[in-house]
Amino acid sequence: MKLIGIGDNGQESLLPQYIQWIEDSEVLVGGERVLEFFPTYTGEKIAIKGGLSALVDRLSVETRRIVILASGDPLFYGIGGYLAKMLEIEVYPYMSSMQLAFSKMGESWQDAYVTSIHGRSMKGLAQRIDGKKKVALLTDADNSPNALARYLKHFGMTEYRAFVAENLQGDNEKCGWYSLDELEEADFSPLNVVILKQIDSPKSYALGIDDEEFSQRKPDKGLITKKEIRVLSLHAMQLQKGSTVWDVGTCTGSMAIEAGKLAPEGQVFAVEKNAPDLENCLQNQQKFRVDITAIHSKAPEGLENFPDPDAIFIGGTGGEMVELLKLCCKRLKPNGRIVLNAATIENLYKAVEAFKACGFAVDILQAQLSRSKPILDMTRFVPLNPIYIISAHRKEENHE
Repeated sequence: MKLIGIGDNGQESLLPQYIQWIEDSEVLVGGERVLEFFPTYTGEKIAIKGGLSALVDRLSVETRRIVILASGDPLFYGIGGYLAKMLEIEVYPYMSSMQLAFSKMGESWQDAYVTSIHGRSMKGLAQRIDGKKKVALLTDADNSPNALARYLKHFGMTEYRAFVAENLQGDNEKCGWYSLDELEEADFSPLNVVILKQIDSPKSYALGIDDEEFSQRKPDKGLITKKEIRVLSLHAMQLQKGSTVWDVGTCTGSMAIEAGKLAPEGQVFAVEKNAPDLENCLQNQQKFRVDITAIHSKAPEGLENFPDPDAIFIGGTGGEMVELLKLCCKRLKPNGRIVLNAATIENLYKAVEAFKACGFAVDILQAQLSRSKPILDMTRFVPLNPIYIISAHRKEENHE
């Protein structure tokens, strides 16, 4: 069984050997558009529609000679990866649409960040591409260049120009450069590739963003996890690039936003009961280019709609701490971490007892920190409120 990549110029893109294999085959499989390149084919044609599992079931019992056709490189965001796992198959790739687009652009692409918004949500794209000098994207009808432009402008990513390659090697091939404003308004073919190129350097933020950088409710104080506590808490969560994170009681969103930067390939879900705080969180998402899911609800309500997390941060619990912690312990993935910040010994005691009742082991760090402050020509220290950073994990997890 052979899987052959083909270009939009049809048979012209195929080596003579590939054409011979197709002519000698008894079954030709591919998308309807690709099958139209072979109007005189005498064997059976099978059009790929919907899911691939039914196709795999059908092909796995076939005894006839089969050739499967796929656009470009079948192993580049194509059907090849799935089929190669499920079937005994030989893969013969053509150039990917991304290779062709960069050749039209006249630039190298080994240093590009390549991703796809074809058939998947654009959610979280902001933190994945923030700071990248070249970004190459596969699009679709919903996540079009126009929608991409609106998304980038929402997060202030105006440092990018866009190169759009349409209908590569087809009759209506078109390539060109666009500003984000032009990208939002122009008409494009559904078959296109977008390459973003940085023309200015955006502002970047290191771990531990200054508290003053965040929009927060004034004149109230203490409604943000302070920078130093934030860094210690994030370390305790042991985030990976692909972690799914919950932030319960997100307030300004400071923890969720920094978690999103540490886990750019993952997902961050936040819940906040106070609407004005949630509005600040949404503003901060735009400023810091972190696209998280934040809802207005009083936990544990709303958490049922979130996927199971690898890490949970609890900055505020209201009056249902025990109920909330039981739910979090139940939903946490294996080897996950729950980190809770408590400002009082009463909440410290409640949290530790609740975690132990769920069979979790607990580590506690008492953080007593002070910041320097100038006074005349001298310096003194202003203490922050002491915080208990409680880190919980299942006892069966290896923990040194």
